[in-house]
Amino acid sequence: MSNQYIPQTVEILGILEESRDVKTLRLDVRNLRHEPGQFMELSVFGYGEIPVSISSSPTLEDYIDLSVKNVGSVTSVVHEAEPGDTVGVRGPYGRGFPVREVGGRDLLFIGGGIGLAPLRSFIDYIRDERDGFGDVSILYGARTADDMVFRQEFDDWRSMFDLHLIADVESEGWYGRVGFVNELLADVSPDIKNTYAVVCGPSIMMKSVVKGLKDMQFPDEQIILSFERRMKCGIGKCGHCNIGDRYVCVDGPVFSYDKVRGYREIWG
Repeated sequence: MSNQYIPQTVEILGILEESRDVKTLRLDVRNLRHEPGQFMELSVFGYGEIPVSISSSPTLEDYIDLSVKNVGSVTSVVHEAEPGDTVGVRGPYGRGFPVREVGGRDLLFIGGGIGLAPLRSFIDYIRDERDGFGDVSILYGARTADDMVFRQEFDDWRSMFDLHLIADVESEGWYGRVGFVNELLADVSPDIKNTYAVVCGPSIMMKSVVKGLKDMQFPDEQIILSFERRMKCGIGKCGHCNIGDRYVCVDGPVFSYDKVRGYREIWG
């Protein structure tokens, strides 16, 4: 039996500059068989370990992508890495998005900032398995246009899905909408009975989006949320991500709203 505390050493195949403080590490991990919405524990030996979204689709067999925002001591070291360096990974962990349960349904993805990372895994999975799902809309916002991640995929998504973008503040070269991502809900008219909303982003953004979805009469069980940022060990041992009687890393990070609406600690 393998020790789930010990990471596997893997090579960095490439590094993608997503924004001024987000990089995607393309890692030599093959045939992982993860679910969209799951995460890995990423370690830099001698510095520490962090939970990170798997931002690539399970349909890819030769590598995985982990998208890392530079927010602390470990992530700053990750941002200094170069192709050919090695890092440690263990996982995948957690419960992902209910891919099979929403098969054939319409999907409304709503992301804020780096919260687009786990959504990207599901969006690209749908792109590769297009016949298995209904209509797809993507609402995405970030503080500025320069903070938007996965911009190299926007044209591809726009060709297949209904994509709406917004920035919190104006910036040079941005000619799109200015405001907050929940405002984009006014731009879509989903068939509520046939649509699941999938949401990930900062707490304040998720609170406003959930309110907007409830105003649109979305049932609680059709609002799917990812709370990955709360985790630490990944296997329910450290207690860092405990909410009520649940551990986000084991029982989540993906929950339907009816399962977590009463947990105040989630919403900040």
